[in-house]
Amino acid sequence: MDPKSITTMLTDMEQLPKIQLGNFTLEFELGPPSPEIAEVARKELRETPELQAESVAKLRALLQQEKDLRCPLDNDAWLVRFLRPCKYYPESALKLIQNYYSFKIKHSNVYEGLKPSNEGNIFAQNILTVLPNRDQLGRRILIIELGKKWKHHEVTLDEVYKGCVLYLEAAMLEPTSQIAGAVVIFDMDGLSLQQTMQFTPPFAKRIVDWLQDAVPLRIKNIHVVNQPYIFNMVFALFKPFLREKLKSRVSFFFGFFFLIDIKHAMINLRFIFLKIIFHAKDRKSLHKYVSPKCLPECYGGNLQIPVVSGNQWLELLMMCDKEFEAINSYGYQKKK
Repeated sequence: MDPKSITTMLTDMEQLPKIQLGNFTLEFELGPPSPEIAEVARKELRETPELQAESVAKLRALLQQEKDLRCPLDNDAWLVRFLRPCKYYPESALKLIQNYYSFKIKHSNVYEGLKPSNEGNIFAQNILTVLPNRDQLGRRILIIELGKKWKHHEVTLDEVYKGCVLYLEAAMLEPTSQIAGAVVIFDMDGLSLQQTMQFTPPFAKRIVDWLQDAVPLRIKNIHVVNQPYIFNMVFALFKPFLREKLKSRVSFFFGFFFLIDIKHAMINLRFIFLKIIFHAKDRKSLHKYVSPKCLPECYGGNLQIPVVSGNQWLELLMMCDKEFEAINSYGYQKKK
């Protein structure tokens, strides 16, 4: 199988979605990975044309036995999308697909009808953004600002979650993102007591379960920056749902007013190590993981690239509305 011949989308589009921002073009990168990223796939994911073809065939055969699951078995790119985060082990990819669709059924209240045209509010708030560039390792960078920018009376945490899902589903269409993965920056600057009270144990459990079992994307690092001391109340909600392997590697270091750092908190996630790092205001700590060349000035970076607003990202995502409808059309049938 020639990876260059794979069409990554479930729907046919005459023109790839993109918008022009001055001299800069914002678009989904649906073409084949660069030679450098292809080498990452070979080294980290065991990806070769031969193994890809063999694993696709095996995964397709396994899925054919899942009689209650509707999925696009004839679409090789869709199968590769789940094989890559599992290093081309078909049995692991099958489990990931089962988890992915079971999770959608369990949380149908947030997944039903989930597409960009239904979620304009979260993008209008400008608290979610994906940098138009990648980091030094080719990873997408998602920034979530749940402090000063978050008007919790106007946008719910469920809406924040939906926006994140839409971004990550879009990233899953990109071969480079499938290979290199993504990093997430949680900016908690200005987090208030009223905002912390929006977090509930059910919401925390959903997020942790999603990250640990049901995200078909290599989320490599989660960086928490600018967190005030009150953030401990939020983290305390999430901690009981973390697997013991992760909890046992979490250690706390307290500064004068800030939770300074949690070093090397890892969980083995489908042969991937997810690392959670708390940086507070220490930009040098963040730069150990994400180069300042890839970050805007507010994170100590020197990135020279247009700022993309939430509404501009929404405009781009809405060009793929039918693709999200196609994504939503597959899965386990919801029991009545």
